[in-house]
Amino acid sequence: MRSLCFSLIGVSLFAISASAEMMDRAGGFRIGQRLTIRPHVSFTATYDSNVGSSAHEEDDVMWTINPGLNFMYHADRWYLSGSGYYSFNGYSETHKSISDYHNYGQTLTFGWDTSSKQERGWSLILNESFRLINESDDIALSDGSTYGRDSQEFNFTGVLERRITERLHASVNGGYYWLDYDNSNSAMQLYGWSRWTGGAEIGYAASKWFDLLFAATYQDYAQDNTKGYRGNKIDNGSTGTTLHIGFGSYATERISYRLLAGWTRFEYAGGANTSDGMTYSVTGKWQIGETWNLMVLAASYYQPSEREYATAQRTDAISFGVAKSLIRGKLNATFDACYRREGHTYSENADRDYNLDIITFRGGLNYTLNNYMTIFTRGEYRDSMSDKSGFYDYERFRLSVGIRLTY
Repeated sequence: MRSLCFSLIGVSLFAISASAEMMDRAGGFRIGQRLTIRPHVSFTATYDSNVGSSAHEEDDVMWTINPGLNFMYHADRWYLSGSGYYSFNGYSETHKSISDYHNYGQTLTFGWDTSSKQERGWSLILNESFRLINESDDIALSDGSTYGRDSQEFNFTGVLERRITERLHASVNGGYYWLDYDNSNSAMQLYGWSRWTGGAEIGYAASKWFDLLFAATYQDYAQDNTKGYRGNKIDNGSTGTTLHIGFGSYATERISYRLLAGWTRFEYAGGANTSDGMTYSVTGKWQIGETWNLMVLAASYYQPSEREYATAQRTDAISFGVAKSLIRGKLNATFDACYRREGHTYSENADRDYNLDIITFRGGLNYTLNNYMTIFTRGEYRDSMSDKSGFYDYERFRLSVGIRLTY
């Protein structure tokens, strides 16, 4: 699964991104008093120790040009923000067959609120995104997953919340996610899927430090990894139900947290297999002074496998990140570590029944030269290990340097 935090449903995980390219800077074109447009472009060189993410390592250098645009529109009670980008990648020597690839994507966020914080009223948040990721650029992924294949991804989520009293609040949420892989240049298939979700949450603020939460979510999947299997004898749809209880609040102005745990039932391929297990979703952020930030995220969930035919899996992931601001905010350093485990809960082929562990470390530095120019470097090390020899075992190291121009 490629992304996290589909509203409040807690079915995936993201880690802190160490990409200095995306650091937010003041400036931009102002149109009237409400609209700000900010164009940017970056130029990056990346050394890659294992271009194919395989046991047979081949290294190369990739060059990237990445223009983009961000915008923000503020009204009295609502706002609309968005971004768009295009990324052109080319390898230097070895991998001409996959060079001259490109990525592109866009995001939109709409927010509306009829009340101030802790007051009665309604609020609405809608998020939409689309991205195409080429097989050479999965360094853009932040959840520890990697597949080395061209893919397209669309995501839409919405959360409508009502603060009923000063202490009691409730919300409903829904969303749609779609993932598709391009297998035209590979004999080894990968499998996309789509999912509709719907859920509700109710919370009671016992104090300003403690908010008791109860959440329920239903998921409806359509997976590619069962199409045509044994003459369509098993279904191409799966369903999931999650019930979570937990707590979360703004403990202080500097500490925020959200911890949920409970039970998930996942019925794969129309009941070919049913998995029941405890699942969890954790987010926490701590701002230490004016220059340090810490974040921890963890989640577990069930889904159809993207790697194997007629297979379901459970994923557990946890990440920890730290950011430090230096030299009066001109120099920023980031580091994060992510552990991800994919365990098969069901497989029609026993030979493809295995567990996969992925460990990822990332670090980044960016230095602001002036209001328009930032130089940056970032590194990533990834170790993929399976409990069956030859299944996705590899190591990969990447180091990037670049410059970003922003108006």
